[in-house]
Amino acid sequence: MEIDTAKLKALRDERVLSLRDLEELSGVSANTIWRLESGMHKQAHPRTIRKLANALGVEPSELRKER
Repeated sequence: MEIDTAKLKALRDERVLSLRDLEELSGVSANTIWRLESGMHKQAHPRTIRKLANALGVEPSELRKER
């Protein structure tokens, strides 16, 4: 699934979380989060999106890229 990279970064920044903080909260590696935020990876497994959304306190649909 395509992820909204800008939204992911904005949500992390709003919550004042470092990459490592979000890694600990979500179980998704900081390297993967960085690659998603930087646009190196625009696709993410639905499970990854769910983990990040749960850690950020949002619905997974909020992290999916609108078509």
